[in-house]
Amino acid sequence: MNKFYRLSGIDTAMEMLRPQATYEIHNGRIVRWDDDRPEPTIKEIKEAQKKAKEFENSINTIYTNEQIEKLKDRLPITEMLS
Repeated sequence: MNKFYRLSGIDTAMEMLRPQATYEIHNGRIVRWDDDRPEPTIKEIKEAQKKAKEFENSINTIYTNEQIEKLKDRLPITEMLS
């Protein structure tokens, strides 16, 4: 079954770790950090992404055929239809 992950991206992880922080990430590195709080480590970001993906995988998402057709052209779809 297809699974289109909505919560496991970098932006969502950053929002969970540092709500409303202003930043830029390029090639897996934080290149700009405009926030008073310490910037999260890449390890923290990846861990937040992993937890979000595990949560999404625990939910039995059911798509309509029309939704599947629309999602085929979108990235990231990380699991292919069987």
